[in-house]
Amino acid sequence: MKYLFTGLIITSLLVSCSQHESSEASLTSGLYLENMDTTVSPGDNFQMFVNGTWIEETEMPSDKSRYGVFHMLHEASQENVRTIIEESASGDFEEGSDEQKVGDLYASFLDLESRNAQGIDPLLDEISKIDALTDIAELASFFAYLETYGLDVPIGLFVYPNMKESSTYALYNWQGGLALPDREYYLKEDERSAEIREEYVKHIATMFELAGFENPGESASTILEIETTLAQVHWKKEDTRDMVAMFNYWPVDSLDALMPNFSWVDYLEEAGVYDLQNIVVTQPSYILALDDILASTSLDDWKTYLRWTVLHENASRLSEEFDQENFAFYGTFMRGTPEQLPAWRRAVNTVNGNLGEIVGKVYVARHFPPEAKARMEEMVDDLILAYEESINNLDWMGTETRIEALDKLSKFTPKIGYPEVWKDYSDVEIVADDLYANIRSAKLAKHRRDMAKVEEPVDKNEWSMTPQTVNAYYSPAKNEIVFPAAILQPPFFDLNADDAVNYGAIGGVIGHEIGHGFDDKGSTFDGNGMIRDWWTKNDREEFEVRTERLIEQYNAYEVLDNIFVNGEYTLGENIGDLGGLSIALKAYLMSREDEEIPVMDGYSGIQRVFLGWAQAWKNISREEALEVQVKTDPHAPADFRVNGVVRNIPEFYEAFNVQPGDSLYLPPEERVKIW
Repeated sequence: MKYLFTGLIITSLLVSCSQHESSEASLTSGLYLENMDTTVSPGDNFQMFVNGTWIEETEMPSDKSRYGVFHMLHEASQENVRTIIEESASGDFEEGSDEQKVGDLYASFLDLESRNAQGIDPLLDEISKIDALTDIAELASFFAYLETYGLDVPIGLFVYPNMKESSTYALYNWQGGLALPDREYYLKEDERSAEIREEYVKHIATMFELAGFENPGESASTILEIETTLAQVHWKKEDTRDMVAMFNYWPVDSLDALMPNFSWVDYLEEAGVYDLQNIVVTQPSYILALDDILASTSLDDWKTYLRWTVLHENASRLSEEFDQENFAFYGTFMRGTPEQLPAWRRAVNTVNGNLGEIVGKVYVARHFPPEAKARMEEMVDDLILAYEESINNLDWMGTETRIEALDKLSKFTPKIGYPEVWKDYSDVEIVADDLYANIRSAKLAKHRRDMAKVEEPVDKNEWSMTPQTVNAYYSPAKNEIVFPAAILQPPFFDLNADDAVNYGAIGGVIGHEIGHGFDDKGSTFDGNGMIRDWWTKNDREEFEVRTERLIEQYNAYEVLDNIFVNGEYTLGENIGDLGGLSIALKAYLMSREDEEIPVMDGYSGIQRVFLGWAQAWKNISREEALEVQVKTDPHAPADFRVNGVVRNIPEFYEAFNVQPGDSLYLPPEERVKIW
């Protein structure tokens, strides 16, 4: 389900419209000259040319595995949100009010005295339910029960617009049940993967010992065995990008034939879904295999696995000893991070994740002026106009497909800043001294809200991110691009800066999200958000020739010794980056019409567009975190979101005098242009 809408992984504006309307001469360049290393040739390493001094001089914070622009802006957003939350935490508000819920959820996270006193007690009711299972057939309803509270089980549910009839919601299932980041961690035979599995077993045993569960060592081996069996039949992450293959509209009354050892009636009823006619089976081969795994695994082994699920999924909500052991494995060992985030930051994350739009209302009122929204609307219009011109002038696309592409572009829905209608959290119960119960209530309320949508009209006002999130996304089934308020801050968006860097940064972000509508996944949806093949055979083949060349380029990028970018898995994001920056540059030039473009801080307007893009991707990473990113993240590492993109854009060569022999130089015939 996490792949159905795509974010950029990309705070507040305190400037006024009058600043934007000030004369061009009073604007800054928007360049961070102090971050640059001009001893590096831009044609050899544009990332280091733009950000090299910052990269070389910045010390990795001890509580980070990666650190860069997004992390810095996220921290600034957290600080603003903390102020909002602490006002609620310090007030005497009516029981059930938004302020009471926000303040008490925050307080319950920080109340380590209560959490430590409770220890494993919050899980005892769940453990007793597991102990009481008497038959494999009961697993269906128990999986659904855990899913209801947001726990990851071998078969999960989510609600999303019907990709064949996008005006209503459908119910989808999804493969799950793995506690390591991806299936390949269980299957690869290299030294690091073997080490991770060995440490994972030790981690499970330690957690079982802390919980007082029997046979921790033997149980840990059993859990790894079950998860490995599940991993063997999971779809590869690359395959989960194929939306056509994953949309299998299945009559509910035929599911028992697909999984005779699994009671779908019990499963759906426990999930709170009744009288459902059809469900989308996203990975049919996994479902078939899971049925055999259910039957061939003993009930005692399933009970051991379920104890781990309940313990693992709740570890960060329990006492310090569980939380710290959980971080020691997933944070320190897996990603190389020495220390956890401060408790208040994790508490803010908890509030954002469970009551996010309550806080978002206040955040927007304080930190998102109307002028920012108006300027973003202008830039979105500019980028869509530039995409239109580019599509009209593509030399590889025929008339029939071009008409469809333009129709889709005309139906894009931009959402900027914040939702028009806010989520209702009235059914969430929060108390000041029970974090586990609070999260449980929030997860149950979300699940019920989601299940109530099934086969109902799609809510066009709903957002999948809070306003205080530093990110952006595209939803193919809604054909919408969404930019939360917190993204509109330098270096992405600066009303005090000349337009060039803004087009390179936030313009590149806008173009990136529009580009997802035309990447390998988004291009299988039409302008109404429905899966439909609107391509002629020849044009689809031409598109795939170009995308295959982009895959090959990124497959060749070595991140660490013998660890390469996965060009197939990152394809959608790479198409978004390439199209986004290319179209942002076009939009900038179109916006200037015949006006003279000033040189600022020694750089031309076109150069500043490229510099603006690269400034947004300054980043440092621990090696362990880079390895996890390459194996699990559909985004390429930051270096290649700069260097991998600019070398395909002809204007980059002229702007920075890139010549044959430079490291980034590609002969014209090897450069990829898609949109």
